[in-house]
Formats: sequence, C-alpha cells, structure tokens
Amino acid sequence: MNPNIEKEKLRILVTGGAGFIGSWLIKKLLDTTSSKIFNLDKLSYASDLTLINNSANISNHHLLKVDLKNKKELKTAMGISNPDIIFHLAAESHVDRSIDDSTPFIESNIVGTYNILEIAKDHWLSLNKERREKFRFLHVSTDEVFGSLGKKGRFNENTAYDPRSPYSASKACSDHLTNAWFHTYNFPVIRTNCSNNFGPYQFPEKLIPLVINKALQNKEIPIYGDGKNIRDWLYVEDHIEALLLVINKGIIGHNYCIGGNNEKTNIEIVTKICDKLDDFYGKSSHKNLIKFVEDRPGHDRRYAIDSSLIKREINWEPSYQFDDALDATIEWYLKNNNWIKKIQSKNIFADQRIGIKNSKI
Repeated sequence: MNPNIEKEKLRILVTGGAGFIGSWLIKKLLDTTSSKIFNLDKLSYASDLTLINNSANISNHHLLKVDLKNKKELKTAMGISNPDIIFHLAAESHVDRSIDDSTPFIESNIVGTYNILEIAKDHWLSLNKERREKFRFLHVSTDEVFGSLGKKGRFNENTAYDPRSPYSASKACSDHLTNAWFHTYNFPVIRTNCSNNFGPYQFPEKLIPLVINKALQNKEIPIYGDGKNIRDWLYVEDHIEALLLVINKGIIGHNYCIGGNNEKTNIEIVTKICDKLDDFYGKSSHKNLIKFVEDRPGHDRRYAIDSSLIKREINWEPSYQFDDALDATIEWYLKNNNWIKKIQSKNIFADQRIGIKNSKI
C-alpha cells in the first residue's frame, strides 16, 4: 500500500532539506500538500532556506539542525518528526572537494546513511500496522556511482557499479547500505539515481552557476581538460516530480534511474551560457573568459541515463525543454546576484540559533 502525498496529511522527514534539491522538494511539498515537513539539515556551507521561506505554507516547515554523524541527536529528531515518509537527500556532493579531502564524504554519505537507516528502521518497527505498511524510505543517489561510459550506451538500473572519485565511492556505499537494509530487514527502501541537476538556487560551485558567476565578475571561466566531458542534464523541477511519483507509485526494493535525456559537453554548456549573457548585455566578449585548465583526477568522460523503467512503471518523463530551462536559470541568476553574494558568505547562519534542543514541535 503506497502513501498518497497529495491527499493524505502526512509527517514527512527530508534529510538535507536546506540543500539545492532538498529545498526544491520541501517547497513543492509545502505548496501542494497539507503535510508537516521536517527538514533535518546540519546547515553547511551550501545550505540555504530562501526558497523554502518563500512558501505561503511555511508554518508547516520545521527545521531540525542535526548532523547525521550525531546518532543521539538523530534519534531525538526521529522522535520529534515521527515520520510516515523519509526522503534521504543529505550528502556531501562536490567531486572536487572530495578529492581535496574525502573525510567529510565518508562521514556524511556512509556513516550518516548508516545512522539514518538504523534509526529509521527502529522507528518503522515501532509503528502500528497501517502506518508501517505505508511507510517509505526514499534514498536519493547519483549516476556517478556507475563510473564512466564510452561513446555508446546509457546507465540503467542493472548497470554495474564502478565509482571513480571519493564522492561517487561514498555514494555507492550508501546505495549498497540501503539495498542491504531492504534485503536483510525488509525495510521499505526505494532508491533513485539521477543525472546532473540544474536550476535556480544551486550553490555556485556547480558548473552552471559557477560559469554565470565568473562571467558576471568578468573572471576567467575554467574548463577541465578539453571540455568534451559529457553529462546528462536534468532540470530540478523535473527531478522533484519524479521523486514524488516514486513515493506514490514506486515499488519497494526497486531503484529508478532519472535522467533528463540532455547529453551536453561541458564546453557546449559554457558556450551556451556565454552566448546568452552576450545577448543580455548586448556584447560578445564572455567566451573570451574561457580558459582550459588541467583535468582533474578520475574525471569521468560521459554520463547518460536510460529512464525507460521509471517511464514504464510510473509514467514519468521530463516536462521541461533543456534550452528553455537553461534560459530561465540564467535569467534567475542575473536577477538574483545578491543571493550569490549571500550564499557565499561563511556566516549565513551566524544569526540563527537553531538546534535540536530548542525544537518545539
């Protein structure tokens, strides 16, 4: 028996809800449901609550400042939230940072996932029969766990794991943990593996906002290697629609690959952004800022996702055309340059006294 997010008043826990994808998910849940949403996030350098705070139903949002490493506080948060559904998105996700220092990735993506699985399992077992049957744990992962493709083929749910970076290795481990909890304990896990997300409110260390930010500051735009590495781009709102459909219709124990069917080289993405900025400002100089730099270690050449299973089982496919979504994203950053300055400030949460101990829910 699957839950029905649109019709039922539920208690929903989202880990990593102050991150890019998590904040879009929570905003959607607040705007379209009457559920109580519990946002469990440690509030790191890339966290932001601006999008969530724009919801008219913000009173249904409850922030729990908790690090997944802290098992004691995590258990307390589970008791406070008492969830019917858990969306597990919390993760360190930037490949370059994982190469510089893999420790936070091991702690968050592996230890953190283990902790949430253990505590969520105990919570699930404590529920009455009706709630236990509807309970779902959705683990959101990445296509990077599958490694690198050649010129042909696409990743699907049966692709063998072959992670190439500390980040993707840590996410692969988290996938295996969730799969093990399903098979060993019959814990109601569903997993998704998505391609590169983009859209407004994305932290400016990721490619698209990074390029926009560099161009706006008239700084060099760095591109690794020859710029011909290929990614499959997925607009964030399409991803959110997929996640909600998976909760409503997905089969326990299954994993679903979610892709945008938009394979683009990095240089193609950068050039598109420069051309858009040239049109906006009425000049043609932004491409002059492009600088090719030494490739990073273990840089996967190509990603592409076969989304036929989720289309067949759940009837999902992307709604947004790539060029339209990219244009809308660029225009948002141009109009919200102050947001970039704010999010890059190290003291963004300095004036917020938020914690598990003072949560009153």
